[in-house]
Amino acid sequence: MPRTREEILRERRQLRTQYGLLFDSLAALLFRHDPIGIAFDNENIDEYEPEAGTILPRLRSCESPADALHAVHEEFVRWFDADTAGPEEQYAKIASEIWQLWMTHRLPAPDDKSDS
Repeated sequence: MPRTREEILRERRQLRTQYGLLFDSLAALLFRHDPIGIAFDNENIDEYEPEAGTILPRLRSCESPADALHAVHEEFVRWFDADTAGPEEQYAKIASEIWQLWMTHRLPAPDDKSDS
């Protein structure tokens, strides 16, 4: 059953609450790389928010940049189909940058004293 616009927007708000700036950073990264070619001459910088929303939860189970690459490519295949998404290798730079964002997000800030 298709979700309503309100359900989709509520889910995105929840993702923003859960992941904070990481959600917006990931969506912006995807928009900048534009792997599907939908961002050209487009002012809607939220074009890749749906994909960011399905990639982020999958990163929790990734243990390496290679895992992130598989997850990112699989999500683009799921959203667009294999022909439109293209080969996994095409996502290597994107996945590397996503992995760096994820590692920064997962690591505590240098002044975090929660372990003390």
